[in-house]
Amino acid sequence: MKALVLLSGGIDSTTCLALAVSKYTTKNVIALSITYGQKHNKELQKAMEVAKYYNIEHYTLNLEEIFKFSNCSLLKHSDEEIPLKSYSEQIQSTNGEPVSTYVPFRNGLFLSSAASFALSENCDIIYYGAHSDDSAGNAYPDCSEKFNNAMNEAIYEGSGKKLKIEAPFVKMNKADVIKLGIELKVPYQLTWSCYIGDEKPCGKCGTCIDRENAFKENNILDPIL
Repeated sequence: MKALVLLSGGIDSTTCLALAVSKYTTKNVIALSITYGQKHNKELQKAMEVAKYYNIEHYTLNLEEIFKFSNCSLLKHSDEEIPLKSYSEQIQSTNGEPVSTYVPFRNGLFLSSAASFALSENCDIIYYGAHSDDSAGNAYPDCSEKFNNAMNEAIYEGSGKKLKIEAPFVKMNKADVIKLGIELKVPYQLTWSCYIGDEKPCGKCGTCIDRENAFKENNILDPIL
């Protein structure tokens, strides 16, 4: 069994990579990072460090062109500001719509592209780090269990029943992911989550707040702080 892990350099994808390595061994795991026109490349730099830490092959793919029509606040061409408040606060003002940092169908495009690449590399499964906190309140609809199941069926059928996808954390929250990561000895000091991309995390954007709270729930200090 050979696995491809979608690796962003954040907590969830890095834990996903650690899980895949523990199940399939280093020689049977590769990583793919995707750039999409985001405002900073800090996560990509961290993804490279993580892949080096695990001594696995690491590939990159550029999908920036396909997102050039979106005005999502995460994209460098956008005139939207990244919200500096928690996801729960953002969800209260979206009336059931995705938050402004939702990149339209990003995971769908990532998984479809990864599927083509995975087949060329003779992989059997794709891992990605979607978890329940991200899909809560429809903040990121392409992180839900329903989405994952639908994409898995499409990719399995579309690959001639050779490839599956798995979101091992889709029923877990971020604190649960970190709890598992601690058991797997994940190098969280190498990861990056902040949407701003400065020298240090801003501590104010939704993903920074989520990250801080998840470490607190595990009674440990975030190693990057």
